[in-house]
Amino acid sequence: MKILVIGGGNMGLTYAQSFLNSHIVTHDQMLILEKSMSKAEGLKKLNIGTVYGEPGDYVEKADLIILAVKPQDINDLFGKIKGYINEQQVVISIMAGVEMSTISEAIGTKKIIRAMPNLPAQIGVGMTVFTSSNEVTRIELVTVQNLLNATGKTIYVEDEKMINAATAISGSGPAYIFYYMQSLIESAISMGFNQSEAELLSYQTFKGAVESFKKFDFTCEEWIQKVASKGGTTEAALNSFNGNEVNQNLKDGYQAALDRAIELSNK
Repeated sequence: MKILVIGGGNMGLTYAQSFLNSHIVTHDQMLILEKSMSKAEGLKKLNIGTVYGEPGDYVEKADLIILAVKPQDINDLFGKIKGYINEQQVVISIMAGVEMSTISEAIGTKKIIRAMPNLPAQIGVGMTVFTSSNEVTRIELVTVQNLLNATGKTIYVEDEKMINAATAISGSGPAYIFYYMQSLIESAISMGFNQSEAELLSYQTFKGAVESFKKFDFTCEEWIQKVASKGGTTEAALNSFNGNEVNQNLKDGYQAALDRAIELSNK
């Protein structure tokens, strides 16, 4: 199976390296199209496949094409690759806000898969939500899911609208986590810890909480109750959070992300 990754940025490179490291494809089966000459030269030095600077006949030889470019670059890209696309190729798009119908109309193929990965995919612990057009066969869908699993976990959804929801939750989610971690770090420093100590306190606390959640069958609410004793320090913090409607403010933020994702899809 030959795979063509269009776009040699962070995510394009992540997919290429993950597929190679998982032995899903060989170097000879990995193709990369990167329009930036400097980026293309850098990719060649990594020895992760054959790197091209312009579309050509090689495009139609790929079984699977991954669109890993910025949404604002699609009009120029689609015009260049349309003549090389055939109906048997499966096209995966990780472009935020670009619907499958738009891609299908632009390049003339109906086998479209739309996916929303997130940043931790770069280290193999990402979360990807994906959907597909009706023309994608079950075998092709299983093949693609195996590919995406090389970067972490996956969820398949029937309704394309759920990709926008995934963008708001898991796509943008790492930034929310870092936002909260930063508040812990800043508070720890203000209480007397130095920078490295504050970062370790925050990191290990997050890691421990996540690992505990994974290991035992308790809900978040049950875990909160285990930590928060009556009249204790944790309860004081939680009462402050509730009094300032922190939970609702966070939910408002997630909704704002969803609203923006929908707005981008409608453009």
